[in-house]
Amino acid sequence: MPQLDRYGLPISTTSDAAAAAFRTGIDRLLATWQDTATPLDAALAADPDFALARAARARLHFSYAEIPEAKAAIARAVECATRNGTEREKSHVAIVSASINGQTAKALTAALAHLDQWPRDAVIMSMPLGAFGLFAFSGMPNHDQARVDLCARHAHHYGSDWWFRTYQGWSLIENGEVSRGRDLTEHAFAQRRENANAVHALAHAMFEDGSTDAADALINGWLPLYDRSALLYSHITWHRALGALERGDGNTALAIYEASIRPGTTGAAALNVVTDCASLLWRSNLAGHHVPSALWSEVSTFAETKYPTAGVTFADVHAAFAAAAANNITALDARLSAIEKRLGDGLVAAGPVVPALCRAMRAYASCDYKTCVSSLEPVAGDVVRVGGSHAQREIFEDTLILAMIKSGATEKAKVRLDARLHRRPSQQDQRWRQSLNN
Repeated sequence: MPQLDRYGLPISTTSDAAAAAFRTGIDRLLATWQDTATPLDAALAADPDFALARAARARLHFSYAEIPEAKAAIARAVECATRNGTEREKSHVAIVSASINGQTAKALTAALAHLDQWPRDAVIMSMPLGAFGLFAFSGMPNHDQARVDLCARHAHHYGSDWWFRTYQGWSLIENGEVSRGRDLTEHAFAQRRENANAVHALAHAMFEDGSTDAADALINGWLPLYDRSALLYSHITWHRALGALERGDGNTALAIYEASIRPGTTGAAALNVVTDCASLLWRSNLAGHHVPSALWSEVSTFAETKYPTAGVTFADVHAAFAAAAANNITALDARLSAIEKRLGDGLVAAGPVVPALCRAMRAYASCDYKTCVSSLEPVAGDVVRVGGSHAQREIFEDTLILAMIKSGATEKAKVRLDARLHRRPSQQDQRWRQSLNN
């Protein structure tokens, strides 16, 4: 009798132990749960030629930005799949390989074709989804809708599966269907509490519907279950810090940053560290809270160490405004020059919005608010192309609004604030709006 994964697909191992460990490891991988390596390593110990287990181990390395280890693991997976794999397994491994080796467009195209043939291959289904997924980093202006459409196309294959409900809910939340998405995600969380992705998605839903206190209660009640070394631990605490800023409590936000988010305190991947640190400190400044210059220098140095050359767009824009805030102009100019060269060579999928954002943030940090507005306002509609979540990208509109206020373009700032307040309640937006009435 062939071994099957949890979704009923055959897997090429004859070892009962390998198959059981693999199923556990994949569930943890799909939940972004702690200690995912242990069952995957157990699967490989029981069957060293198990291609899908090697591909999953490569994915885990890649999630933590352990790139040499990821490339070595996926190369071995390709060898194993070539010798022993089914057509599905060969396709699966090839897609993971393309993603790990920087062939994002190829991986996305192949993943969508793969899912038309094997829609219940959940690991491949997961790859286009999420804030750092293949859709988000494709440069597409409509990637939020693309995720919703993908989930809708294949939903009947998954039924009430906890993982699929989590990511369908998250996709709806990001695409503006917050109530429906939150309901789906809450059902998924009730099915499996050991699911960091569900807590993360719910934190985003609560950000979007203004449920700051509910988000705090959720995170504070659940976080003790989750190890500090786990991939999403510091990002989930980042959401707590956002809630503190929303309430105007800069001291608590900074204390959370110091304890769980700043470099050296977290087991998160470098991309999360750069983006969470830079964005939280920048938001704190925008809200009028003092940020010690040493913290900015630390983040800028970390970003330059982990991403010394341009090429990862979401990291690039955050590294740029960390450098601007730290007055690290040499690093900022070098990164901007490299981005513009890559843009000229057709290598920046998100397009001209990327250098425009870097220039705008530099102008804001230099108190040149009119230049910030003139750089940022024309590309504001294209910010979605850099990827990430709506909550992460909102920092650029926050910056534009404050630059408008500080440059005297208060009517434009009012229009943007009114539109945001119409969409969702926000204590911070209300404070900014009230300041324009005084």
